[in-house]
Amino acid sequence: MTHRPPGRIIRSNALFRKKYHALKNGDCIIGRLNLKNSEESLFLDLVERGILLIPSALSQQLSRSKCMQALVYERFMLPGTTVVRSRHELVACIERFGRAGTEKVITKQDRLDCGLGINCWDTVEEVYNAVCFGNLEFPFVMQPLVSDATDIRVIIIGDYIEAYWRKSRVSFRNNLHFGGESGQYSLSPEQVDMCRKVMTRGKFPYAHIDLLLTQEDSFFLSEISLRGGIRGARITPAEYRDRIDAVHKQMVRDIIPNP
Repeated sequence: MTHRPPGRIIRSNALFRKKYHALKNGDCIIGRLNLKNSEESLFLDLVERGILLIPSALSQQLSRSKCMQALVYERFMLPGTTVVRSRHELVACIERFGRAGTEKVITKQDRLDCGLGINCWDTVEEVYNAVCFGNLEFPFVMQPLVSDATDIRVIIIGDYIEAYWRKSRVSFRNNLHFGGESGQYSLSPEQVDMCRKVMTRGKFPYAHIDLLLTQEDSFFLSEISLRGGIRGARITPAEYRDRIDAVHKQMVRDIIPNP
């Protein structure tokens, strides 16, 4: 990595707020920024001013937005995955999904996690009706429903990597908070390679990655985040925090001389 001039290190959101206007090239902010949705343009401002963010500004922004993930990671996701931002785009999806023979679809609301923003629809026409009557807000991600798919949660922190499957017997939502079951899963070299490529593309120093595994053993990126639940994982909360801290410290040593 390229060394930067030594600057101040900001380790809390409170100090970031206090020092925001005084920050300058070479300063470093460690930890995720607790920005409101209307404040996300600050990521651009910080990067343009030469301020280093750990984790990167790109990874923080991607973690916050499922729609941005669908745009950036389109080639890794299930074919047909699309971001819908207007009624015009949704009407176009009715024709496109119809020509592809797709009936059932799921939608993912942009800012909701833990399965709370995921809905299943019998047709794209149902999605359009929901939008027209004000029951679904733009933007959102839409993709074909894959029956009997298995969700694989991958945790990567530095050289630590583990994976486990999550499956619900009663719902298409495989989240463990809503009754799903889990078990350890052995990733293939191809799956590990894709996870690493996804992290590199988004400049993630560590990540929770959800893979969609079909009955035909095809796999696709579902979501990625800097943080997430570890229910079902072998790693303990204490070890998890220690490993995250170690990554942060190593990144500071690599980039800033004598921090």
